[in-house]
Amino acid sequence: MNRREFIESLGATCRNWQWSWSFVNADERFVVFGAWDIHTESSTSVILSEDWERTEGGRRKPAFAESREHLRLVEEEGYRLFTFAMEYSGDRVDERGVGPATIGAFTPNVEERVLRRVGGQWYASDGKIGGTLPEEVHDPRRYTEGASVLVSLNAYERSARARAACIAHHGHRCAACGFDFGKAFGELGEGYIHVHHIVSLAEIGREYEVDPVSDLVPICPNCHAMIHRTTPALTVDQLREHVRKSRK
Repeated sequence: MNRREFIESLGATCRNWQWSWSFVNADERFVVFGAWDIHTESSTSVILSEDWERTEGGRRKPAFAESREHLRLVEEEGYRLFTFAMEYSGDRVDERGVGPATIGAFTPNVEERVLRRVGGQWYASDGKIGGTLPEEVHDPRRYTEGASVLVSLNAYERSARARAACIAHHGHRCAACGFDFGKAFGELGEGYIHVHHIVSLAEIGREYEVDPVSDLVPICPNCHAMIHRTTPALTVDQLREHVRKSRK
């Protein structure tokens, strides 16, 4: 069974079978999205992102507008959302990483999902979006000073000296919302801030070298929690844009 046969067996359809990303069954009021394995972690998938609207060359992708309309049906008209798993194939991607995504394989089975939008991304999940933050453990293995500042960490460690180097460079203000504990709480809050790993240690899952300036960023506890509210975690830029829009 190919993808078209599978989707049609659900009573769903699309505008163009070659480029469509999502499908709709108007009679039974549901939409279906493919969930790429590269955009899926645990039971949560990014099924649409504003970053996907245009090609590398700036050309608008026709599938984006159709998928956005399908998500509007879920958000505003009560359509149900289903996803099926797809394996990404890079067969048509060139050496620069540019090229259309192709399906290596897919699972002909759909699961009902809950839709959440955060910033410019739409997530499909089993309704349990979120996760616990790893505890900070100040137990650095190695710290090298000089032109290239590196810290060696394993998947459950945080380096106190790397944290200090990050704050020395970036300051104590939250990179997402701008909150400053010193200004809000005086001496009690002076110097207090969380430090966020731009690529989480849990995702890396091995010992690695981190640059405190480019790999770490100061984040207030509230924003730190919101970054990890989704899986995969939001980027700092995504959360900053979400905060900006929310304040309007």
